[in-house]
Amino acid sequence: MGKVTGFLEIDRRDRKYLPASDRIRNYREFVIPLGEEGTRDQAARCMDCGIPFCHSSCPVNNQIPDWNDLVYNADWREALRNLQSTNNFPEFTGRICPAPCEASCTLNLEDTPVTIKTIENAIADRGWQEGWIIPEPPSQRTGKRVAVVGSGPAGLAAAQQLARTGHEVHVFEKQARAGGLLRYGIPDFKMEKHHVDRRVRQMEAEGVTFHYGAHVGETMPAAELVEEYDAVLLTGGAEKPRDLPIEGRDLDGVHFAMDFLPQQNRRVSGENTGIPKPILAAGKHVVVIGGGDTGSDCIGTSVRQGALSVKQFEIMPLPPTREDKLATWPNWPLKLRTSSSHEEGAEREFSVLTTRFEGAGGKVVRLHGVQVDGSFKPVPGTEFEMPADLVLLAMGFVAPVQEGLLTELGISLDKRGNVAADTDSYRTSQDKVFAAGDMRRGQSLVVWAIREGRQAARAIDEALMGASVLPR
Repeated sequence: MGKVTGFLEIDRRDRKYLPASDRIRNYREFVIPLGEEGTRDQAARCMDCGIPFCHSSCPVNNQIPDWNDLVYNADWREALRNLQSTNNFPEFTGRICPAPCEASCTLNLEDTPVTIKTIENAIADRGWQEGWIIPEPPSQRTGKRVAVVGSGPAGLAAAQQLARTGHEVHVFEKQARAGGLLRYGIPDFKMEKHHVDRRVRQMEAEGVTFHYGAHVGETMPAAELVEEYDAVLLTGGAEKPRDLPIEGRDLDGVHFAMDFLPQQNRRVSGENTGIPKPILAAGKHVVVIGGGDTGSDCIGTSVRQGALSVKQFEIMPLPPTREDKLATWPNWPLKLRTSSSHEEGAEREFSVLTTRFEGAGGKVVRLHGVQVDGSFKPVPGTEFEMPADLVLLAMGFVAPVQEGLLTELGISLDKRGNVAADTDSYRTSQDKVFAAGDMRRGQSLVVWAIREGRQAARAIDEALMGASVLPR
């Protein structure tokens, strides 16, 4: 695929960032594209490796070698058609996916994988610039009505697939705008929200109806949807955060990450609703507890808000800077990953357990912690304390919120508290009700959400029509 000797002749070169001193002054995206020639050169590096492990590592089953070859041969429009045959929103994944495909690239055995994510992003952006991405309304209607609860990536993907096959699709979103975590969780400096807005406009032109401020199970009865629609798809995500029940947890200034991040996204977009009590990092010593992507997003947002200092604590031990290729490849490796937000001024510490928060006047002022060993047991003599005016808990999510929607419908749950449904039918314990995305599988990646949304759409189409032409 690509140029036969490309990987021998062309070095890996990826997108660059604007300097940290420039990018932290605003919330705009700061990735500098490679340009057409640079992207074509990188696509040429895709080798004819025989067994493209990148396929197996891509949850949406992108045909990566195929569109790399098309980009190398300057057939951008066909590359876009190929890419969108497996991925409804490549401009999303090209910005925020961690790219497990690159980890499994054969060239990653030498730490020089093909820049798959960058090429994918370039194809999608080129499609929008050239006007190739347009609404694709169905040629005929089926007369069937489907309700989708939640407008994150799983809900959006499912809604688009179902609408394109001719069903009348209604999306119910509790927030003021569509997107789920794409809009209210991912900071604008990683993905600006006009990318979501134009996909929503495309879907509306394809016949999808969006209902905002519609909190199913709270402001409107869930049973009403089951009664009025031929099928109901639950894609509400896994919104229940993992808590840290220690002394001082109830102090003012200790917040979940998802109480903090959506506020800033609303400020950037001019959405002034839903911010009853502002949480701001300006002039504060900020501590982020949790070492994942959400913690990284808290760091970048805190720096932009003007925090005095930002520290990130992770209870896990410091991972290796480089994985053992022969032991891990082509699987996703455990290794130290430094995000753009980390480069903007945060200090990271590993093997740290927070033991209590200290307050004054009802507000958090200090954090107490201790180092832990490999068994997460405190190491005597390593106790410490430090100033903390704002503590953000970014330790992941444990399950979907069960109160309201799920309890009202009496949906069966699996042992982890997620909605019980298999990956063939995506059907829940209740007739006519299906589930996909994080609500079914638990906290996961945007690519998994898109895949499950697409597969659930096919399952629903089969259930309603007896057969389906939608891909899995």
